Amino acid sequence: MIDAYEDPGRPDTRGGWWYLWWLVRRQPGRAVAGAVLGSVWMVLLAAQPYLMARAVDDGLVPGRLGVLAAWTAVMFAVGAVNAWLSIMRHRTMTRVRMDANFRTVKVVVGHVVRLGAALGRRAGAGEVVTIGVGDVQTVAQALTVVGPGVGSAVVYAVVAGLLLTVSTPLAAVVLLGLPVIALVTGPLTLRMQGAESVYRERQGVLTARIGDLAGGLRVLNGLGGKGLVSDAFRADSRRLRAQGYRVGAVASWVQALGVGLPTLFLAVVTWLAARLTAQGQLSIGQLVAVYGYVAVLIGPVAFLVQMTYDLNRGVVAARRVVRLLRLESEPDEGTLAAPGEPAELHDPASGVRVAPGRLTALAAARPAEAAAVVDRLGRFGATDATWGGVRLDAVPLAEVRRRILVADNEADLFAGPLREVVATERPVTEAELERALYAAAAEDVVRALPDGPDSPVAGGGRSLSGGQRQRMRLVRALSADPEVLLAVEPTSALDAHTEATVARRLREAREGRTTLVTSTSPLMLDRADTVVFLVDGKVAATGTHQHLLTTEPGYRSLVARDTEGAVR
Repeated sequence: MIDAYEDPGRPDTRGGWWYLWWLVRRQPGRAVAGAVLGSVWMVLLAAQPYLMARAVDDGLVPGRLGVLAAWTAVMFAVGAVNAWLSIMRHRTMTRVRMDANFRTVKVVVGHVVRLGAALGRRAGAGEVVTIGVGDVQTVAQALTVVGPGVGSAVVYAVVAGLLLTVSTPLAAVVLLGLPVIALVTGPLTLRMQGAESVYRERQGVLTARIGDLAGGLRVLNGLGGKGLVSDAFRADSRRLRAQGYRVGAVASWVQALGVGLPTLFLAVVTWLAARLTAQGQLSIGQLVAVYGYVAVLIGPVAFLVQMTYDLNRGVVAARRVVRLLRLESEPDEGTLAAPGEPAELHDPASGVRVAPGRLTALAAARPAEAAAVVDRLGRFGATDATWGGVRLDAVPLAEVRRRILVADNEADLFAGPLREVVATERPVTEAELERALYAAAAEDVVRALPDGPDSPVAGGGRSLSGGQRQRMRLVRALSADPEVLLAVEPTSALDAHTEATVARRLREAREGRTTLVTSTSPLMLDRADTVVFLVDGKVAATGTHQHLLTTEPGYRSLVARDTEGAVR
């Protein structure tokens, strides 16, 4: 089984089937062992009817008790060996599934880490959660085919061969039985694959919506939108439930046919064998053997149907994993040197220019437009932005990340002591942490915690209020002390008094450093050296806050608002 620190390998992302085959190829010895153990185990199960037939015909019918006892002892020995084989088969297949599970987890987590902050811009949180919660286990379950799956195919061929030595018509019925079952259940499994794909997609969307609701429930309640969103979520849940019923209906038919058809198959073969015995073409021992052979086949044939079901579900899940793995991380092919000293950032798409060493504010009626400018200036995705005249995408990504920091107002906060939650790549001294807490007006947050900065914080900052979480994100950004800080709505969840304090202290803390903030708050805009006003994603005006208030009616109507209702 894969070690926690072992390289999981490079996954095959050409498709769902290719990914499943890659998981098998990553553990060839264990996969072969599972196939051999599964095959031998099932063949020995089929050997028991033959041994029983010998015991009946050679011992019981003639009344030769010694021969009967000998065959009985052989049956007991074979059964004991098969019990041990069953244990080893189950143990091996458990390891196969666990390896596939852990290996998939490692490649997904590793890829998510490589994507970094770009992940949220390329995949929904619900999709990632759905993959981690359900798809990984479904993919692992599909690998059962390498053990009992191979064994079922082998024992089917063996039993058909044994029946051929007894009766050609019986062997023909057995050989034709599996194709008939496949023709009946095949279309259902394909239909189930399509329904399962739709269900998984909708499940991912609904999971993402749950996360959004959990994060913004307090705001929604304050705005009076809780009922509206609740009704929409309830409607989406009903649609997902209906789709789940459709998946369940198809799955129930597949599973019912997987058990029912082999049983019907057994009845037909047993009836034929009984007629042949009555006609004197089969001995009593052969009748017992035929019944035993077909009884043994019920399990493998049912498993082959179940295996098709699991494989189809596994392929659907593997395709979702592959789709995530195909998301490309940001290219790091830059070869040009970054500016040796603080330099201007320029976004040609919008016309925004961020002067070095100054506090620039970006105001836009649609926050998404301002956030898009920050993404381009921070090199998240395709960009033609320049840094000191050099294209950002021509500079090595590591250098860009080292000197330019994008502070998203929805960035994740991990669980752990608060000191670690706001930690950065480089060690931060106690004095630096205190300065960052002061600049973000977050001293009261630390004072309210029982153990100060060593107090535990729940994952996602759930133990903190919305305003406290926002200030902790700002503390983390300021602790990093980047050359260029691009902050998206750093005070949007704060009340007016706290926001004014943060605006004043942020300017002081970043004095002489390049800083860009997106905001429509007059408290923040009034502290900026330069305000850039965006209209339809383009620069409409540039100047100080007071200048734009008097010269730009659109700017004045955007920012001249009452802030008393801000959310704490």
